[in-house]
Formats: sequence, structure tokens, C-alpha cells
Amino acid sequence: MSLTLSDVEKIARLSRLSLSDAEQQQSLQELNDIFALVEKMQAVDTDGIEPMAHPHEVALRLRDDVVTETDHAAEYQAVAPEVRNRLYIVPQVIEE
Repeated sequence: MSLTLSDVEKIARLSRLSLSDAEQQQSLQELNDIFALVEKMQAVDTDGIEPMAHPHEVALRLRDDVVTETDHAAEYQAVAPEVRNRLYIVPQVIEE
């Protein structure tokens, strides 16, 4: 698939972009290069290839799940106008 200059003009108009003639030509070349690369990638035979999450065999380095910070909720909520069951109570602003 290859784009034409009118395609680039339409894309620019839909994107609300104002492109000069030189920018349109550059965009046309760059977009066509991208489409050429996609066509090359689609031409690769991938039958029998399993999808993979990562190109390398890696194992995650896991650490022990330990608490590293203390609970500061009481300090933070001490300055709140109203707190119930560790929740901040705020005035209703939307009527039912």
C-alpha cells in the first residue's frame, strides 16, 4: 500500500494540521516507508512460531513481600474535618 499526496493532505486536514509543501512531501515519504516496512514484516512466514511475551528467556527477580513503611493514616486524617472508619467524610455536592 502506498499513499499519495492527496492522502497526506486529507490526513493533515482531518488532524487539523497545517503542513507546508515540503512537510507534506516529507510526511508522504515517511508514511510510505512505514507501510513498506509493515508489508515486509507481513511477508515473513510465521507458521509454527509460538507467540512470546519477551524475546529472551528471563526470570523475574522476586523479593520478599515485606512492609517497609509504617501506617501514617492517623496522622494524615487528624487534620480532616470528619473521618469515619478511616474514610474521609465530605459534604454531598450532588443532589439525588
